[in-house]
Amino acid sequence: MKTLAQNRKVQWLNFFQYVFFISIILYLGRSLFIPLTTGLLISFILYPFCRWLENHKIPRIVSILIGLSVFFLISLSFIGLLIYQFSKFMEEWPQINEKLVLLLNELDTNISSSKLQKFIDPELGLIGSITDYISVHLIPEIPSTLYNSSISLVLFIIIPIFSALILMYREVLVAFLYEIFPVAAKKYIEKILPDVIVTYYNFIKGMIVVYLIVGVLNSLGLFLIGIPNPIFFGFIASILTFIPYVGITVGALLPMAISWIKFNSIFYPIGVIVVFTIVQILEANVIFPLEVSQKLKINALVTLIVIVAGGIIWGAMGMILFLPLIAILKLIADQVKELRAISILLGTKKDLDQDAFEKGKSLNQK
Repeated sequence: MKTLAQNRKVQWLNFFQYVFFISIILYLGRSLFIPLTTGLLISFILYPFCRWLENHKIPRIVSILIGLSVFFLISLSFIGLLIYQFSKFMEEWPQINEKLVLLLNELDTNISSSKLQKFIDPELGLIGSITDYISVHLIPEIPSTLYNSSISLVLFIIIPIFSALILMYREVLVAFLYEIFPVAAKKYIEKILPDVIVTYYNFIKGMIVVYLIVGVLNSLGLFLIGIPNPIFFGFIASILTFIPYVGITVGALLPMAISWIKFNSIFYPIGVIVVFTIVQILEANVIFPLEVSQKLKINALVTLIVIVAGGIIWGAMGMILFLPLIAILKLIADQVKELRAISILLGTKKDLDQDAFEKGKSLNQK
C-alpha cells in the first residue's frame, strides 16, 4: 500500500515536471508554436467540411482552398464590421473628448486629497500630468507596437499555410502518432482522435453561434436604450464573455463610460447593466444549452488560470489559444481512464458521477 502511494507521488511529480518543461519550451518557441497551434485548431474546424467536399469527388487541395477561403472570408467580414463600427465611434470621439476634458478640469479643481495630489505636478495640473505621462511613457512604445503589428501580419500569412499543410498531410501526422505511442495506447488513438475532432468542431460551431446571438442581443438592447455604436460595443462584450465574470464586466465598462460622458445621465449606464444582465441570464440558461450540444464545460477557476497562464507564456494570443487546448485535453481525459483525475479537475459539478460528487460533498461538510 505504501509503495502504491509512493508510486502515485512519483507519477504526479513527473507530471508537474513535464508541465514545467513544456511551459518553458512553449515560451521559448512561441514564435513557431503560436501560428502552428492556431493553424492546427483551424484545421480541426475545417476538417469535417473539407472531408465532406472530398467525399463529393472534389480534389483535396481544392477542398482545402475552398474551406480556408470560406473561413477567412467570414472572419474578415466580421472583423471589417467591427473596424467600420470603430471608425464610426472615432468620428464621435472629438465630441466625447471635449466632454471628457471638461470633466477632467472639474475633477482637477476638486482634488484635495493629499494621497492623490502627490501624483500630480502642481505646475502642470491633472490634464498636464496625464499628457506628460503619455508623452514620456506611451509614445516611445509606438515603434515597438508597429514592429509587433508587422510580426502579426506575417503570422496572419503563415497561419493559413500551416492549416492547409496539416489538412493535406493529415494521414502522415496520424501515422506519426501511431508510431510514437506504445501499442497499448493505439486503441485510445483510434477512438479518441475522431471523437476529439468531431466534438471540438461541434463545440466551436456552437460557441460561434452563441457569440453571434449574444452579440446581436447586446447590440439590439444597446440600440433600444440609445447607446451610440451599439453593434461595436455589443459584439466586443460578446467576444469578451469567454473570460468568466471578468469579461462581461470589462465589456460593459466602455459603453457605460462613453454613454455617461456623452449624455451626462446615470440612466444610460444603468440601462447598459440591465441589458447585459438580461442577455447573460439568457446565454447561461437558454442559448448555451440549446446551441452547444456537446456539453464541454471547463470550470471557471481553471478557465481563469488558463487565461492568465496563456497570457504569461504567449501574450494576448495565449489567452485565446490556451482555452481550446485545455478543452481538447478535457476531451482526451474524459476518454482515458488513467486521466480521470484531470477530467474531474477541469470539469464542472455536472461532470462528476454520483459517487465522486458525494465524496466531495462529505469532505466539504467536515
